[in-house]
Amino acid sequence: MEKKIHATEEQMAYASLLSNGSWAGLGILVAAFVIYISGVLPNVVDFDKLQIYWKLRASEYIHQANSPTGWQWLNLLNNGDMLNFIGIAVLAGITVICYLRIIPIFIRKKDTIYLAIALLEVAVLLLAASGILTSGGH
Repeated sequence: MEKKIHATEEQMAYASLLSNGSWAGLGILVAAFVIYISGVLPNVVDFDKLQIYWKLRASEYIHQANSPTGWQWLNLLNNGDMLNFIGIAVLAGITVICYLRIIPIFIRKKDTIYLAIALLEVAVLLLAASGILTSGGH
């Protein structure tokens, strides 16, 4: 006899939101790339200088190209080469949104262990994204 396995409510909610968010992030990346290559908006880093920067280490590139670090890209969204960060942020942040979506389900089900894990996941991911904890030379 074959046992059927069914996804739980929280698994379905998480997966649905993750799928939609991933497609949205990918769509934003494609749109940002089209805007970037079309030249509709100015760029922080000129096309002509890209080949010079490709061979540099990240720290050298940031300095020589005057490239933003951390969350500074938010101030530069009027530039075509910075728009791709929106799609990257969506893809990177969708996990937090998925966890926030399933927290009410855990509360309703009184599933305290998974609720605690989800809350800790959100806290750790937000702390990591905040830039408060830094290491290395970046």
